[in-house]
Amino acid sequence: MSELKEQLHQLCIAQVKARMHAAEQAIAEAQQSANNDTKSSAGDKYETGREMAQQETNRNLAQLNEANKLMVALNQIGFTGISTTADTGSVVITSNGNFYIAISAGTLVLDSKNYFAVSPASPIGLKMKGKKTGEEFNLNGKTYQILDIL
Repeated sequence: MSELKEQLHQLCIAQVKARMHAAEQAIAEAQQSANNDTKSSAGDKYETGREMAQQETNRNLAQLNEANKLMVALNQIGFTGISTTADTGSVVITSNGNFYIAISAGTLVLDSKNYFAVSPASPIGLKMKGKKTGEEFNLNGKTYQILDIL
């Protein structure tokens, strides 16, 4: 069971690392663009180009910062041990899907099964927190029955 958690955890880490790499690449490209921009007789064009490159760099720095926060959150999650209640690090099997409570990372596919990586602070994460096998919760007009917690 902890093997499933570890595999889902590794998929989340890979996704966050991909986000970090994409942001770092975009920052490098924006920096390169700004450095290659030469001042012309139309000074406004040069300043506008540099400002746009700076805005792009700032936007990608914010994305990189967000990805770093996700990585910190992932590093604090233990994926060993057995849970009897749904909490951060739990895999929750419900009547309406399988969930890994860790970070918001969308759908993870493992052994042809879909798992939705959700944040413990998300609406569904909050609804599941503290629930036990056999309990139910409602979200957006749907009833979810917890079939198993790993």
